Amino acid sequence: MQITERHVGDIVILDLNGRLILGEGVQLLRDKLNSVVQQGLKRVVVNLSQVAYMDSSGLGELVRSYTTVTRGGGALKLTGLTDRISDLLAITKLLTVFDCYDTEQEAAASFGPVNA
Repeated sequence: MQITERHVGDIVILDLNGRLILGEGVQLLRDKLNSVVQQGLKRVVVNLSQVAYMDSSGLGELVRSYTTVTRGGGALKLTGLTDRISDLLAITKLLTVFDCYDTEQEAAASFGPVNA
């Protein structure tokens, strides 16, 4: 798992690439989200378009990430859901929890105006 962090104004975009599974992938996402929240960044988009596979631990980490960001007064949005991940979120009823968007631009726009 690799995570690339980008910024569009005050919005953090995390591009995930690889397998979000128990172990290193889950820990990497946890550490990155904790770092983002500690920096006081509150608007986060997680791009899952390059995630080849996600197990239940990865799904649990997404839920934990959502909770961490929202408890910090922020919002976390998902974009780039593959058919497999979309089905997984639908089966677990988590599509009702996460704000999911087809494109990164739509996800970023959903926060409202970008602050420099």
